[in-house]
Amino acid sequence: MKLPIFAAVPSRTRIQKKELHTAPHRVLGQHMQVLYSQQIPVNKHIQIEWLDVCHTDPQLQEEHGRMLLLPVDDSRYCLHLTYVLQQNNELINARLYNVQFLPEFFDVYPLDSFLNDSPFKFDRTTEEQFTLCGQTHALLSQLNDYHGITPFLASLQLGATCTQLLRRAMECVLLPFTVCQVPACRFLAYDSEREKVMEAQRILDKNEEQPISIKELSRMVAMNECYLKKGFKTLVGKSINEYQQHIRIAKAKELLKQQSVSEVAAALGYSSISHFSTSFKKATGMKPCELLQ
Repeated sequence: MKLPIFAAVPSRTRIQKKELHTAPHRVLGQHMQVLYSQQIPVNKHIQIEWLDVCHTDPQLQEEHGRMLLLPVDDSRYCLHLTYVLQQNNELINARLYNVQFLPEFFDVYPLDSFLNDSPFKFDRTTEEQFTLCGQTHALLSQLNDYHGITPFLASLQLGATCTQLLRRAMECVLLPFTVCQVPACRFLAYDSEREKVMEAQRILDKNEEQPISIKELSRMVAMNECYLKKGFKTLVGKSINEYQQHIRIAKAKELLKQQSVSEVAAALGYSSISHFSTSFKKATGMKPCELLQ
């Protein structure tokens, strides 16, 4: 049985209308029109592709993830993680990420570890759907920010991110949402409180050029500072300061393609060039001027 593997598509290349029997098309079916597709190289065992699409299915307005298992032969299978993220664009309704784990990826793990307490039937194609948490959103953002010092280190970073996505997806499928055991995090049992934390993340994403204090952020989402800090760390996987630093460095990488180090430091609100250079090197392992070269 041959597996449906993505055909190579040049980066940011317009796709002609055609049938593609892939995991993303299984999610959206005939309602999807692919506008752009880009492949991200990882290694021989993991493949990534993201697609910008438009669709007409009103049931697909909610962001979610799908885990699809495709049996290959006895004790061998391929696994797809497909994520649907909504986009605020007149032409593009959603962005789809598809992470494909080939059979060789699972060869290094004991077979019994998959068979015990598994949600899948390994003798047939099965599928599970799950909701997206803040941690998953943060991991998906890293798929577009994988510039390492060397191509090998970039590949290692991508591979680690994909593995974390698989782990998180399995946790979502196997375990229902459970509140953190820390007493101050019990408030996360309420949808309204989790939404406040996610709104804080969205605010940070929209204000990447200027840092926002935790006190100011807590006022903006109407949440106690302590609860916001604990809830943000629990759902997003990073502290508020760590997350702000992550998105600012990602933005700096983009700006450095067109602007000088001093211009980027000023645009992102750093107090000095040296402060920016120190923060950039700590996060990326290289100086801003080295990226310019």
